[in-house]
Amino acid sequence: MIDLQLSVLGPVLAPALAAVAVLILDIAWPRARTAHLVLVALGLIGGAAATVPGMLQGPGEARTALCLPDGPCLYAAGSLASGLQALALLAGLVVLVLAWADWSHGEGGRSAVIAALVLGATAGVLAVPAAADLASLLVALELATLPTVALVALERRASRQPLAIDGAVALLTTSLVSFALLALGVALWVSATGTAVLSGDAVAQAAADPARLTLLTVAAVLALAGMGFKLSAVPFHAWTPLTYAGAALPVTTYLATVSKVAALGGVVVVVTALGGASGTSLLAVAVLAALSMTVGNAVALVQTNTVTLLAWSTVAQAGWVLLPLVSLSSRATRAAGGYLAVYAVATLLAFVVVILVAARTGVRLEDHRGLLRDRPWLGLPLAFALLSLAGLPPAIIGLVAKIVVIRPVAGEGLWWLAVIAALNVALGIAVYLRWLGVLAARPEAVDALSEPASDAGETAYPRVPWPHAALVGLLTGLLVLGSISPVGVF
Repeated sequence: MIDLQLSVLGPVLAPALAAVAVLILDIAWPRARTAHLVLVALGLIGGAAATVPGMLQGPGEARTALCLPDGPCLYAAGSLASGLQALALLAGLVVLVLAWADWSHGEGGRSAVIAALVLGATAGVLAVPAAADLASLLVALELATLPTVALVALERRASRQPLAIDGAVALLTTSLVSFALLALGVALWVSATGTAVLSGDAVAQAAADPARLTLLTVAAVLALAGMGFKLSAVPFHAWTPLTYAGAALPVTTYLATVSKVAALGGVVVVVTALGGASGTSLLAVAVLAALSMTVGNAVALVQTNTVTLLAWSTVAQAGWVLLPLVSLSSRATRAAGGYLAVYAVATLLAFVVVILVAARTGVRLEDHRGLLRDRPWLGLPLAFALLSLAGLPPAIIGLVAKIVVIRPVAGEGLWWLAVIAALNVALGIAVYLRWLGVLAARPEAVDALSEPASDAGETAYPRVPWPHAALVGLLTGLLVLGSISPVGVF
């Protein structure tokens, strides 16, 4: 009989059960709006609380569930997997706050659909890092992907619906192609190892036979290629700028942060299972990292739209997340997880400010001109987020993150990759300094963010809603705290 261990499955079950509750509530109370989003919040908070025991485990330990009789367990959450789950859930809560006003607008049915999609996608994201067999990995990745396609397409504003449909089609098309690659890789993996369980022993046995090793190598490359699209790694990144530009900004924020946890989780699961069996697969990771960093930074350097700039920034940052995984060690996987955490917090903060500015003017880079001078409560946090992504002081956390992910590359003796990474540090600095220059420039004579003061003496400046102000303060505080004591992040 299967040992379920439902308490261990808490991080995944909490949002999944909340999705079921949303659908039941929609039947019983069709006009409910806010109640659906409250259930989303409760599901995310419950899942986050359930990750705490996993994060407190020591190295090499894992909380297991879905264990077969006298056989392997199909769910294993170590401290890294639990940390990634917590990151996804907390990022999901930030997205929920950003989207609350929009998602609660309109008929109750729409809010129920959106709530169920968000919870379903998040449950898939949470299952990926803890997947211990290939079937669970496939199902979890698709559950994390397909609901986001619908979220992109569900654009409420008629003027933006064509863009949203284009973005959803791009995401769907790329996801189907990537799933085909991943499924083929899984089939070859099972043929090479004789099992669908991600076992280091099975991989070691396959590596002893040259023919099976070749098959396993091809399987690993195909599997990494199949997951590369979700991480926005080159050359599987084509959907990213189109989908980011077409989706509603909160949905874009979800894709840029929460979805990336599933991507890294899947890559880590496959790379960890490989052990030292295949050098070719590591070369594939190195090539993906080098291409992603270079292409992402080069294209981001010429963008004039903040959303597309952040889209290409995501492509570049995907390269940095992949970089340490050229080394098959627990230190390398933790470095990748730590870098993703820094990237996610900085990107969330950047999107919060972009959304606030876009509500008054637009998403052009020029719409941010003079923000440091006229709106320092928005300009300074955005500047700190950009400095974190660039790896420049005083955002020490970003600098430490880049040093930590380069160390495994040097340890493996891949100096050509280390040189490419160093060049991309300079290129990335140019990307973010360009945005910082706009923030610090003199504002235009007529400030589009300002509202004329009324005769009643109202302030001339728009007031930032308190939930958004709280998010700005919280995310900025996390980056500042990490910069004061960055060692704790890694």
